[in-house]
Amino acid sequence: MSAQVSTQVNTRAYERGYRRWFGRMSDDVKRAVERTRIDVQNEARRRAPVDTGRLRSSIVSRAEGSGRSVGYVIGTNVNYAAAVEYGTAPHVIKPKYKRALYWPGAAHPVAQVNHPGTRPQPFLRPAIEMTEIFWRANASQIGRR
Repeated sequence: MSAQVSTQVNTRAYERGYRRWFGRMSDDVKRAVERTRIDVQNEARRRAPVDTGRLRSSIVSRAEGSGRSVGYVIGTNVNYAAAVEYGTAPHVIKPKYKRALYWPGAAHPVAQVNHPGTRPQPFLRPAIEMTEIFWRANASQIGRR
């Protein structure tokens, strides 16, 4: 993945009571972690800026870990995701394969363009920062049917 963030959900406080009865991580806790993963993924998608929709649709997550430690990784494989998340500094754009740059509307071909940079548009980090909020909401449902 080009840009990714991972997190671990600390389930110890919730597991202490369950271990007495189950001796392992309960299915309810696993479901709460899974719901949290999906909530964070959806939040990142909601926050992603949209031009063509490619970035938003590329945001995925996967569960990681087993036993008493579970977590997830969320990210995207588009090559410009980090530039969107963190922004870019001013930089020079030069042609790669030709001697000049040209685009529709340009008065004439140019040897280089001084790009002013782009402002950050964080979408992954704010979503990950909401993990605790989502976790508390999902963990509060443990044992309820």
